[in-house]
Amino acid sequence: MRRQHVCVGAVLLFGLCFWGGVLPAQGETVAVVPPPDTAICERLTADTRWRVTEIVDGDTVLLDNGREVRLVGLQAPKLALGRRHFQEWPLATEARDALGELVNGQAVTLYFGGREEDRHGRILAHLFLDDGRWVQGEMLAQGLARVYSFPDNRACIADMLAKEREARDQGLGIWSLAYYAIRAASPPEALLALEDSFQLVEGRVREVARVRNRVFLNFGENWRDDFTLVISGPDRRRFPADMESWVGRDVRVRGWIDAYNGPEIRLTHPEQLEWLGDASSF
Repeated sequence: MRRQHVCVGAVLLFGLCFWGGVLPAQGETVAVVPPPDTAICERLTADTRWRVTEIVDGDTVLLDNGREVRLVGLQAPKLALGRRHFQEWPLATEARDALGELVNGQAVTLYFGGREEDRHGRILAHLFLDDGRWVQGEMLAQGLARVYSFPDNRACIADMLAKEREARDQGLGIWSLAYYAIRAASPPEALLALEDSFQLVEGRVREVARVRNRVFLNFGENWRDDFTLVISGPDRRRFPADMESWVGRDVRVRGWIDAYNGPEIRLTHPEQLEWLGDASSF
């Protein structure tokens, strides 16, 4: 098969082009350069190109090298995948199918901006197609995933939050369903009913309290019952010292609901917070 020499998108700015027209050989090395769309994820570095051979769910794929890739930075609706008593999330099948339409059988370049493998042995990567499309961005833009970040993988979160916000404003995909609605910090009883689930919660910080090596952001008058954000131990170094200035600010926070003196979410990194009233995250 004859190869075509094709320059894609903003890669022209670097005088670099991908050789298109055929799928990559296994393990084809890719130059460590910014992704094709240089307006996105400038901190990422490229590794190799592989072909996607199977779609596991809306945020997980298999490659032709036998490795499983978790699309880092997002969470798509979950399929049961053989788990007993697991209730499939709404639009899980649609998310899987949409990801398949994007990448199944396609060559993708893996980009990394943090930890590269999880405890299950899955690769943690951002995926880019040869035409420059960012797979995470495409899924978020369709409303078929939420931003889901970790303290050791924080690259591109601002870009992903912007994609998510646009889809939510348009009521696309999951954002048309009450199951994925943004929750209010009050009444706390409603959040307690969502214990052990990942949620987006909005409210106003009423108080910042420091107790030993932890910081508590309280959203009500009674810290024993109301919604609270907790920053513990070494996680504090990722946050500014003057968190008391947050009192009176309206925020949106994302994380897993736990129950201890009322509902709480543990904050491990600032990208879990978005200030309301402006378009920026923390």
